Amino acid sequence: MKVEVVDTDRKLEDAFQVRTKVFVEEQNVPVEEEIDEFESESIHFVIYSDNHKAIGAARLRFVEDYGKVERVCILKEFRGTGAGKMLMQKLEHTGSERGCKKFVLYAQTHAEPFYQRLGYHTYSDIFMDAGIPHIAMKKEF
Repeated sequence: MKVEVVDTDRKLEDAFQVRTKVFVEEQNVPVEEEIDEFESESIHFVIYSDNHKAIGAARLRFVEDYGKVERVCILKEFRGTGAGKMLMQKLEHTGSERGCKKFVLYAQTHAEPFYQRLGYHTYSDIFMDAGIPHIAMKKEF
């Protein structure tokens, strides 16, 4: 598997296809909520399987004094393979290279243990986003 920073229209299309499959098709998030006004100001990431199939995606935005981790997803058949960890490591490395020392994300509650294993700490009660329960988490370097 290989994580790439999106630098072509094709890679961005790959990221959007994975996000659409996971969030819109699998989790019933309205497409107008999934693709939003922050796409052009974000750094996008896509992870490819060994046969170059796009299997995951994420984006990073710089907000105030932190990096906002958003739209992290892995195709269902590739969850539990280490792809999510690789994706997050590349995202954090890229953010750190650009001076980011704190990352914030809103995790779906079922993903909280995954992010905890990566060093994130919960700092909110449960709240709803796109009809799905979430919690706010952060990690500081």
